[in-house]
Amino acid sequence: MNALAGSGMTSERTRARMIERLREEGIRDEAVLAALAAVPRHIFVEEAVAHRAYEDTALPLILGQTISQPFVVARMIELLREGRVGLGKTLDVGTGCGYQAAVLAQLTREVYGIERLAQLLARAREHLRLLKLTRIRLKHGDGMLGLPEAAPFDSIIVAAAAAWVPQTLKDQLAPGGRLVMPVGTHDQVLVIVDRTPEGFRERRADAVRFVPLLPGVG
Repeated sequence: MNALAGSGMTSERTRARMIERLREEGIRDEAVLAALAAVPRHIFVEEAVAHRAYEDTALPLILGQTISQPFVVARMIELLREGRVGLGKTLDVGTGCGYQAAVLAQLTREVYGIERLAQLLARAREHLRLLKLTRIRLKHGDGMLGLPEAAPFDSIIVAAAAAWVPQTLKDQLAPGGRLVMPVGTHDQVLVIVDRTPEGFRERRADAVRFVPLLPGVG
């Protein structure tokens, strides 16, 4: 239990300061802020950088991957929720270490995660078990293909950048569903896709920097 509570630079007080910074930086959705406050980010990062877990920065993981900075996690989920009743059935593409899935699980009861790197997915399972978040369903697979066997999804969030929004993911949105992901190669922006009765509607938001969304599994 001590590992979850943390101490010093990983304490709940440090986590609370991170939430205040996010509020100051423009995150307005209090439910999103409460979700981030409920999840101990320090257990998801490598032990050598655990003291930096509550800084607003991306941090390195194994296999050249990163855990997204808290502001970006908060902003993407805020965009997913904006003007909607709730997230509903949610797909987390590029689950990585499991942090974003854990935050999503504070906001909706049905979370699915897909990760292409088996070693990283094993870490995610360990982290989520530690938090007793056993209802998150994780799969080792190609995120570009989504999770057709569990579709449709009310919300899809993608933690890696592609040159365009994969049609496979758009097709897995339920009517009225929404997808948020980074798009671009050199210059990336968050793109929001809504599935409306008239078809897919896309709009752009903040500039971001993510690792690329790659096909296949490893």
